[in-house]
Amino acid sequence: MKIDDSLIDKLSTLAKLQFNGKERIQIKEDMERMLDLFNKLEEIDTAGVEPLIHMTEETGRTREDEVKGMVSQAHALKNAPSKDTYYFKVPKVIG
Repeated sequence: MKIDDSLIDKLSTLAKLQFNGKERIQIKEDMERMLDLFNKLEEIDTAGVEPLIHMTEETGRTREDEVKGMVSQAHALKNAPSKDTYYFKVPKVIG
């Protein structure tokens, strides 16, 4: 893949970024270095290497949920700054 000005323009539009002259040159050099790294990785022989699914052999341990120390609805609403009969009132966050 060739990194040219049209690719930089397309990526900057997709990312909603703007680059000046020096930034454009730096981005182009950085992208070329990244591609060189990936090309270098392609040279490695990975025949017979199992894909890595987990970083360790240990799997997640789970436990049963236990109900402890329940609070009544009235007690939970007692110190609420704003409440309705049965619910907490919170500011609207979605327009």
